Amino acid sequence: MHICGVKVRPALACIGEPGGGHRAQAGMGSAAGPLRVLVDMDGVLADFEGAVLRGFCSRFPGEPRVELAAREGFSVREQYRCLREDLGAKVASVYESPGFFLGLDPIPGALEAMQEMIQMQDTEVFICTSPLRKYEHCIVEKYKWVEKHLGPEFVDRIILTRDKTVVSADLLFDDKDTIRGAELNPSWEHVLFTCCHNRHVQLQAPRRRLLSWADDWKAILESKRRQ
Repeated sequence: MHICGVKVRPALACIGEPGGGHRAQAGMGSAAGPLRVLVDMDGVLADFEGAVLRGFCSRFPGEPRVELAAREGFSVREQYRCLREDLGAKVASVYESPGFFLGLDPIPGALEAMQEMIQMQDTEVFICTSPLRKYEHCIVEKYKWVEKHLGPEFVDRIILTRDKTVVSADLLFDDKDTIRGAELNPSWEHVLFTCCHNRHVQLQAPRRRLLSWADDWKAILESKRRQ
């Protein structure tokens, strides 16, 4: 099966849970073809966390909140729920509301990096993003955001999936520290993109981190290309 020209292996188990699957082949960026790079959207290209905090403070000004410096764990809903049970649903109502995803600010340097990356020789770039389960506004707004900030060329390079492990690539830049799915051994190397909620995560070698788009992302691509 192909999505936006990208080969996707059919999942053999429930999406989001470890299960059976074909072992991915490595070395895609060598003689086998161009280097294929997947870039996550929320927290990597678009400032999800900052918008959640601003929206929560505006909508619920008297409620306790989690400042960005105190964020830990990928799920903002779970961290708010730990403060008080009902706060989880309240913070979720912020990012589930119409206009939220379309109104996200770009992460500094993200747009410039993507435009430069797509022009690199022997390099394929795709935006690989997971929609919310409550997807009524999220999906169309993600497409509109990409068209607004990156242009129609990148609209054709959006991959929407709840399970990124089944998408074949060489690299995945993503702010989620642990990515699991149907494919136990994804073909891509996961480069952790630094976000407020993952700063405390200690990576074990050979895992790599990109501190920001001002960091040397080109060196990561080139090192992968040489493998």
